[in-house]
Amino acid sequence: MNMPSCYSSLLSVIASIIAIPVAFSQVKESTLSGNSETVPVVAQDMIVAAENVLAMLTPEQRTRAVYPFTDDKERRYFHFFPIERNGLPLKDMNIAQQQLAYALMNTGLSHVGISKSMTIMSLGETLRITDGDNYNEHRDSDHYNVTIFGQPSTKSAWGWRFEGFHLSLSFTVVDGKQVASKPSFFGSIPATIKKGERKGLQVLRLEESLGRSLAASLNESQRKLATIPLLVFEDTTGGLSTGNTPKITPPKPDGIPASKLSAQQSAHLMRLIKGYAHRLRTPIAKEDLAEIAKASKDQLYFAWGGSLEPFQPHYYKIQGPSFLIEYECTQDDANHVHTVWRDFDNDFGVDMLKRHHAKHH
Repeated sequence: MNMPSCYSSLLSVIASIIAIPVAFSQVKESTLSGNSETVPVVAQDMIVAAENVLAMLTPEQRTRAVYPFTDDKERRYFHFFPIERNGLPLKDMNIAQQQLAYALMNTGLSHVGISKSMTIMSLGETLRITDGDNYNEHRDSDHYNVTIFGQPSTKSAWGWRFEGFHLSLSFTVVDGKQVASKPSFFGSIPATIKKGERKGLQVLRLEESLGRSLAASLNESQRKLATIPLLVFEDTTGGLSTGNTPKITPPKPDGIPASKLSAQQSAHLMRLIKGYAHRLRTPIAKEDLAEIAKASKDQLYFAWGGSLEPFQPHYYKIQGPSFLIEYECTQDDANHVHTVWRDFDNDFGVDMLKRHHAKHH
C-alpha cells in the first residue's frame, strides 16, 4: 500500500524524536523553576542549557557557534531581516541539538514569549506559499542561529543570542546572578493571516490592539499631544527609529506624558507595557517593570503616528528614562509588524558589565 507523503514525513519525525533520549543521556538537568524563581535561578537555567548545547556540538559546530565574550562587535550585533548571519543555524543541527537550542531559547522566555517566538518562526511556511519564486530561504524556520559568547559560568560574564528573521533575543549573564535581556525584537509577516488554514492568526495581536485602543481613547487635546509624524520606512532600519544600532542615545521624549492621561488610560498604558515585559521570564519582567515604576508620570510618554484604522500604516512608541519600546506597521498594506524593546543604558548588558568590572578590577 502506498503511504501518503504527509504520513511518511510524520513517521520520519516520530522516528527522530524516539532517538532523542539516547542523545540526551549527557544532558544536565536545570533547576526547577516555579513561583519562587528569581533572576539567579534564570541565570543558572541559562548556564545549564548553554552547557548542554555545547556538550552536544561537534568541534566544527563549536567553531561556528562560539565567539569570545570580548568580541563586542559580534556580541552587540543584532538584525531582524532575512539575511545570512553568524552563529550555528538550526538547519545544521540534528534533532537532539535543535531541541537543546530551543531549551536554551526558552530559558529567557515566558510561556507567552515561547508561543510568540515559535509562531513567528513558523510563518516562513506561510510566506513560502504566498511568495512563490520570490521566497527568501532565510525566512525558513530552520534559519535561526544560536551563538554563545564566552564560557557559561557562575564566576564571570558570558552571553548568548538566538536570532533569525523577525526574532532577535540577546542575553548577557554576569556571575550567575544577573541577566540583561535587551535588545529584544519580535516581528511578524503577515501580521494577520488573511486566508488558508491559519486564517485569522495574529501573533502580535495584543501589541497592536492595546496600542490602537489607547490611541483611540484619547480626546482631542490629548491626541494633539500624542500625535507624531509617521516614520518613513525607507529612511529607517525596519521602520524603527533605533533600527539595529548597537548603542542608542535617548531621544528627546515626544508624545503625551502619562501625567496627562486619565487613571483608566494610565492603567491601559501599563497593560500595554506589561504585554511587552511578560514575553520574558517572570523574574526578568519583574525587574523591568520595577525599573519603570521608579519613573514619575511626567517621565513616561506615549506617542502615536498614522491611522487608527486596521490595515492602515501606523506606529507608536513608549519611552521612559531607561527604555524605549517601538511598534511599527507600515509595510505590505500595513500587515507587517516590527516591535523592539531597547534599554538606553543596559542593552547587551553594558551598564551591568561596567558595575561588574568596577567591582572586580
